[in-house]
Formats: sequence, C-alpha cells, structure tokens
Amino acid sequence: MTMALASRCPPEWLELRESADAAARAGELLGPLDRYLASRPAAGGPLVIRDLGCGTGAMGRWLAGRLPGPQHWVLHDRDSVLLDRARAGVRGPAADGGAVTVETRETDITRLRAPDLAGTALLTASALLDLLTLDEVDRLAAACAGADCPALLTLSVEGRVELAPVHPLDAEIAAAFNAHQRRTTGGRRLLGPDSATAATEAFERRGVRVWSGASPWRLGAGQAALAAEWLRGWVAAAVEQRPALARPAEGYLRRRLDACAAGALRVVVWHRDLLALPWPSGGGER
Repeated sequence: MTMALASRCPPEWLELRESADAAARAGELLGPLDRYLASRPAAGGPLVIRDLGCGTGAMGRWLAGRLPGPQHWVLHDRDSVLLDRARAGVRGPAADGGAVTVETRETDITRLRAPDLAGTALLTASALLDLLTLDEVDRLAAACAGADCPALLTLSVEGRVELAPVHPLDAEIAAAFNAHQRRTTGGRRLLGPDSATAATEAFERRGVRVWSGASPWRLGAGQAALAAEWLRGWVAAAVEQRPALARPAEGYLRRRLDACAAGALRVVVWHRDLLALPWPSGGGER
C-alpha cells in the first residue's frame, strides 16, 4: 500500500483535538454497524480492524470499547513517531470484555486495493478523506466494495464554520480557507469540503449503502486552547491562499484570540461522518 499525503501532523495537535473529536463523532452510526457485524458469518478469530492514517490512535481509543471483541487493530500511518504513540495508546477491553490487540504498519494507503483488505472486518479513518483526491477516494471505495469490507470514515470537514459573536471578516476567511482545502499540491487536487459527498457517491455507485451523520466540534470556554490553535491554523491557511488578506487578518486573529482567552468566543466547526455497509445481497438493512 502506498500513500503520499500532506506533511506530518504534529502529535501535539492530534492530542489537543482528541476530546473534541470524541465528543463530535456521530455515535448513532454504531447501531447499524453493530447489526452489520452481527449479521456476518463468524470468522473464527478476532475482528480485524484497520485504521488508516491512525495518528496517535484516537479512533482506536474511542471505538474499541464500543464494539464487541475480541479485536485486532492494524494501525496504518506514514509517521513512525505517531505509530509508536498509537501502539501504546490503543487498549481494551472491548465492549463485551473481549481482548484488544494491536499491530502497527508504517505504510501509505492511497493506492489501496481489495486484496489488501482480505480478512478485514472493518476499515476506519478519522479526519482523512478531505486530504485525499477524487481518484484516491474512488480507489478506497472500490477496495472496500471489492473486499466486502465496511468502512467508518469520520470527521471530514464540510466547509462550514460558525463563530459567535459574528465578525464581518468571518465569511471571507472561511471562503479562502475552503479554497485552500481544495488546493492542488504536489500534483494532487485535494477534495477538502467536497470529500464526504465524493465518498458517498463513490460507495453508492458500487451498490454500497452509506449512512451519514453530522459530527461538529462545538468549542466554547472549556475548549479555549483547541479553539485558539484552530483559529491560528484556519487564518494562516486562508492567508496562504489569499495573501491580500494578510493585513486585515492580523487584526482579526488578534481580536478573536483575545475573545477566546476571555471565554467569550463560541466556534462550531462542521464535519461529517460516513458509514458504508456492503449488506449481503437479499439481506441486511435496507
């Protein structure tokens, strides 16, 4: 499996956002996932769950205890430092007390094929789809459909942000940020806010049913550190995309950070979670 994604994501950022990610994920998607897994013939061993772009292992920490066991997690990432943290951080027990085991693989995943998923009961990824291209998302859907493998794909950006109190520059910063998310880099045109729609269409073309759920970050005074770091990155990306914003964005960011530090800023960053289930012909939920 090969992959060429954007530069390394700092582990400090991943750790800072983990609690907000956990609170945001669309837990209602676990119901159909549980029913799907229960409908499958017993494999005679643990559920093999592959986490693509696992980072520090946050998805495993959130999901392992919500699914029945035993489970064997295969954590994929291109960063050995992140993999070391993930290996130590994903533990059991499973929801029914079953054992949870872990292995890590320093691999890339944009050229995933169905044979790579042989024996896999579930593929997961978090905050990954928006870093992919249309072709890469299409290959991912093809691999899952070809292997009859369900996929839980969470926290893809939707391009919608709400800030309170409102500022006149909010919409312009947001538009520039969304354009940055859709930029072409290294010859790859990223999907950014279009990724959840593109993935849904790619799975449905192959006869795979897709459930969808909103997974917004809701950041207030209790998440001031995350909100401040998100603001810095959000504005920096907007300015990189539109350098003419640099001067007004400087004052904008300063005022927003002051409000954040005072506990007076509220931010909602909208994401979308997808669950793709290849129900057996003639059975399952319709």
